[in-house]
Amino acid sequence: MVSNASDPPVIGLTTYAERAKFLAWDTEATLLHRVYADCVVAAGGIPVLLPPVTTEYARLVERIDGLVLTGGADVEPSRYGQDPHPTTYTREERDAFEFGLFTAARAARKPVLGVCRGLQVMSVALGGTLSQHLPETLGDTAHQPAPATFGSGTVTLVDGTRAAAILGEEAKVQCYHHQAIDRLGAGLVASGHAADGTVEAAEVPGEFVLGVQWHPEQDIDDVRLFAALVNAAQEGK
Repeated sequence: MVSNASDPPVIGLTTYAERAKFLAWDTEATLLHRVYADCVVAAGGIPVLLPPVTTEYARLVERIDGLVLTGGADVEPSRYGQDPHPTTYTREERDAFEFGLFTAARAARKPVLGVCRGLQVMSVALGGTLSQHLPETLGDTAHQPAPATFGSGTVTLVDGTRAAAILGEEAKVQCYHHQAIDRLGAGLVASGHAADGTVEAAEVPGEFVLGVQWHPEQDIDDVRLFAALVNAAQEGK
């Protein structure tokens, strides 16, 4: 079927490849928190899950109108020239998949939204580095209070950026990350900061390539970031 420009845009969501238990099964699975899909639907898009099991990045990108690089494990530190911190945990198969997808999406000028790990993937793919354990560098656990517990905070957006145009001067956010941007990748500009100075949003001027360090999918009543992605994807069809 050939899609019509008036059809809702298809938004690809990257997924985990993890062992999981459901119903009678304890097996390898490709999965994602449902809230991501719910936010895409609420924003007017059609969500499609993208498992990290292929290298056909360009062909896959051809079939979607926009891409969300979702949250998850840490990026392999060797990709930015560092040894792993003891607290760093990685999924190299997913790294390869998402770095390939991100490159293909930019080449095809498809809009990309990065969430938490997704921002880190974007920055490292463009030559940036990460701070591997914020509790050491900042002296607190505000960004990740405890396992499966989100930290709440306020992000100040930089005037004139896409993030500020979408969210305004400030945004109340929920964070869950122990790593963050150290040196931004080439072409990225910081467009939001936490009170402690942590880069909480970054983007490529002139493109819809926007990443946030927090978890906007956790607030189904505020899908402005997802709506901006869906709108950009619709315009690009």
